[in-house]
Amino acid sequence: MPFASVDPSSTDITPLIHHPVLWAAAAGVFAVIILQSVIYFRAIRKAAPAVGLTPAQVSSSVRSGAVAAIGPSLAVALIAISLLPLFGTPAVLARIGLVGSAAFDVAAAGISAGTQGAQLGGPTYTQKIFALAFAAMTIGGLAWMISALVLTPILSRGDAKLRKVNPAVMAVVPTAALLGAFFTLAFTEVIKSPAHMVTMIVSAAAMGVCLLLGRRLRRPWLREWGLGVAIIIALAAAHFMTAA
Repeated sequence: MPFASVDPSSTDITPLIHHPVLWAAAAGVFAVIILQSVIYFRAIRKAAPAVGLTPAQVSSSVRSGAVAAIGPSLAVALIAISLLPLFGTPAVLARIGLVGSAAFDVAAAGISAGTQGAQLGGPTYTQKIFALAFAAMTIGGLAWMISALVLTPILSRGDAKLRKVNPAVMAVVPTAALLGAFFTLAFTEVIKSPAHMVTMIVSAAAMGVCLLLGRRLRRPWLREWGLGVAIIIALAAAHFMTAA
């Protein structure tokens, strides 16, 4: 679609949210992700023998990671679908589909629109407001990426020093950090309603049963697919709780 069709004061944002430049940018982002994934998979397979991992173990780990990504991916996909009318497919793919933080992106877009006295999706949501909102989301994401780029080497040096002082510390810290993060995420949800509490308990029980059966029956696939099974059972429990 030509640039001449873009009118900053127009409330018809369709020509802008589906602009070829945005499609090209989104395609470029995902091309980089695919290339990185290929490089990482090759590096994993090449380094596996050095750490005592067999090809079967590597494949099992990849499958486990793929299954574990189903739940978060479904959540992001549902949120992305609801935001398509506001931001369009290319912007949603590049922002929510890539970063996955819909709460931050919507908040940033809403704040930027509010500075112009406009509202997302309202009669004042013009092409100019969309451009400002998308710029705010992009700049916020860029700050995260730059922070990771700067802080990762610093944290890596700290990790190396701690391992020299006490290797056991770095075996405990990552586990504690993960437990703390997941506990925080779970706690913020379960306090919302009894349905949230029941859903979490059911999902935890389903995951525990899958792990137990996988160990007792010597069926590794039960452990790999445990998260996916727990998600499906939890969704069913949530449906019955809210429908009751």
